[in-house]
Amino acid sequence: MPRLGQVRRKDASPLAQKMYDQLFGDRDPVDEPGTATGTPGDWWTVFALVPDVLEHAVRGFGLYRSPDRKLDPQLRELGMTRAGFSRGSQFVYSQHCKSCRSVGLTEEKIEAVPSWQTADCYSPLERAVLAYTDCLVEGGGRVPDATFAALKAGLGDEEILELTYITCTYDLHATMCRALRLEYDNVDERIVEIPAPDERANFDVMADISQQDD
Repeated sequence: MPRLGQVRRKDASPLAQKMYDQLFGDRDPVDEPGTATGTPGDWWTVFALVPDVLEHAVRGFGLYRSPDRKLDPQLRELGMTRAGFSRGSQFVYSQHCKSCRSVGLTEEKIEAVPSWQTADCYSPLERAVLAYTDCLVEGGGRVPDATFAALKAGLGDEEILELTYITCTYDLHATMCRALRLEYDNVDERIVEIPAPDERANFDVMADISQQDD
């Protein structure tokens, strides 16, 4: 379950109800979760808690898909998918692998997103987009001049601004999904102590090993 409450159909705002209709048919998604792509759908039921936040997010989806965008959709999806992977969001990564297919990216390129640095299937511009994405997500916006120059060699200023805004927006979505445990990011923390047998619970392994040379 997500960490926040969910909004039932009867309590949802008009926009949320419209989204529920599109994604869940006539079901109440709290009682009967599940979307066509296999996700539970609780991103929608949680974001519906604050109607104007949901509206802002939905407008953002429309913005990046607008025909007014100058950025190539394939470059956009590479950035979004890599952002999901780099931030560690199973939901954003998984959903945008599907979006990559919808804009014509090859399976080879989609499968190589996690290891793009050693893949030879990308063009120089695609590699620049992926490197820039890593600087935004993993580097917090710290972009070397050489990386930015490679990006500018293939994209205009408007395209770079669009890429930056959209990629950072999906870094936000990936972070929120992990924090609130939404959709495929509803997972327990895996970096935890693995208990030792009772009699060894307080045993310092390295201290014991280091004494072997004495």
